[in-house]
Amino acid sequence: MKLNQKILVVYLLSLLSVFSCSRQEGKMIADTIIMGGAIYTMDLDQPKVEAVAVRGDKIIFAGLVKDAEKLKGDSTQVIDLEGRTMTPGFIEGHGHFMGLGYNELNLNLLDVKSYDELVERVKEAVSRARPGQWITGRGWHQSKWTPAPDPLVKGFQTHLKLSAVSPDNPVFLRHASGHAGFANAKAMEMAGVLPMSNESLTASEVEGGEIIRDELGNPTGIFNETAMSLIARHIPQTTPEKDRQALEMAVKACHAHGITSFHDAGVGEEHIALFKEAKEKGTLGVRLYVMLTGWERDLLEEWYIKGPEIDTTDYLLTIRSVKLNCDGALGSRGAWLLKEYTDRPGHFGHETLPMEFVYETSQKALKSGFQVCSHAIGDRANKEILDRYEKAFAENPEAATDHRFRIEHAQHLHPDDIPRFAELGVIPAMQAIHMSSDRPWAIDRLGEKRIREGAYVWQELLKSGARIVNGTDVPVEPINPITCFYASVSRKTLDGSPEGGYEPAQKMTREQALRSYTLDAAYGAFEENIKGSIEYGKLADFTIFSKDIMTVPEEELLKTTVEMTIVGGDVVYRKVDL
Repeated sequence: MKLNQKILVVYLLSLLSVFSCSRQEGKMIADTIIMGGAIYTMDLDQPKVEAVAVRGDKIIFAGLVKDAEKLKGDSTQVIDLEGRTMTPGFIEGHGHFMGLGYNELNLNLLDVKSYDELVERVKEAVSRARPGQWITGRGWHQSKWTPAPDPLVKGFQTHLKLSAVSPDNPVFLRHASGHAGFANAKAMEMAGVLPMSNESLTASEVEGGEIIRDELGNPTGIFNETAMSLIARHIPQTTPEKDRQALEMAVKACHAHGITSFHDAGVGEEHIALFKEAKEKGTLGVRLYVMLTGWERDLLEEWYIKGPEIDTTDYLLTIRSVKLNCDGALGSRGAWLLKEYTDRPGHFGHETLPMEFVYETSQKALKSGFQVCSHAIGDRANKEILDRYEKAFAENPEAATDHRFRIEHAQHLHPDDIPRFAELGVIPAMQAIHMSSDRPWAIDRLGEKRIREGAYVWQELLKSGARIVNGTDVPVEPINPITCFYASVSRKTLDGSPEGGYEPAQKMTREQALRSYTLDAAYGAFEENIKGSIEYGKLADFTIFSKDIMTVPEEELLKTTVEMTIVGGDVVYRKVDL
């Protein structure tokens, strides 16, 4: 019996168990009935319903209020939406769960608007820290700063201002993309990164990365891609208690933003153990779909032998995919391009993982029942990965019948590669909010022609038959799904510009955007039979919004808030009493 067939059998047996114990004197009794607002189901047979009934952690009815009333008993809780809107629980299709938690514990620089403001944040942190204590954070993005830093070296600021306010504390601040880092003089001294002679500037210091230096050979403080490890290896490791605290904060943040499931893009052995511990204690709270990090090759080999772990009891923790980081990001000019960067001639980005390893991983994953999810932002990275996937599929045709391999981000594509996603059955896991945040400056990196023909081409991919998985890439962007939904349907920045949106032909419809955050996101994790829509027998995961995101004027979307989050029939977040 195939793996998916086994899952279906277990799932049907669990349904029989729920329904057999949910009758009272021959009558099906609901634990909860929800009604009184717009309820969008993502079920093609009935896209909207008046009421939903829940028993245990499953949906036992979706339809008319008069029929839902028949399932009401003395103990049934009734939730009146009072005109609010309910959808299937939103699924974060690509994020970093512990990164979300740690962003709450460390310096969160996502809202920093200038280099001087970043320096002030660090200065405040120094005032609270012991001498010698590391100060870490994430979220800065030099292309979003006004005014631009002066001086600039290869498009980045230098460390001098930062180092001046932190002489006794090593500082390392990750770029919003996670693909570059900014170190002060103290951190570089500890790491042994020193000035070098002009004669050796052409030598590659770090394979797959770059230490950015000025014309005299002095390090500027910017470490791109794999070069970040030169600093990161000196940062004291976290503690188990801090990890648990970060996990707790990540769960709370998900609940507050209507996120009921989370695709965790790249997890190592320690965090897997932490997730299992939380699941056993009943504190996990969010359904995690885990991608094993490709950086730990021994870990991958262990999992190839024992195979995927698919949770068919409480559906909280499934481990069945592999995450490969194959290039960098546009913001740090690390995305691997077919043609040079428009704003840095002669530079093509970085291949951060050998393509031979992508092919080998694809072969092993197909044979052992794992999905492969490869990070690719640049057009060359996307092309090279599609080539390796295609070769592995051709050589393993039976195992590849329902592979659901993914490319994470798929941000910039060569026009010839756009139809290949649907043709090969590869899922583009894209984050619409990246377009909103990046498009104003991305044109400087790629130029107008490449932007217009192959960047953020959601509608073209959808029309070709591909299914898009949406998300935020948190902590690269805030986890708020409303801003991402707005970006999906408007293609505007969060301040509402430009009029009509960037490349408006590529906008998603609201139905497509909702589907990308629910049913198609579930499909991207092989879970469309248990979640992603409001249908009989599926998990009772719901997100409740203050406004009708399917009908309100576009400018009202960003004023929408998450009012309630329900996971497995339990209310885990409530903004106001309903």
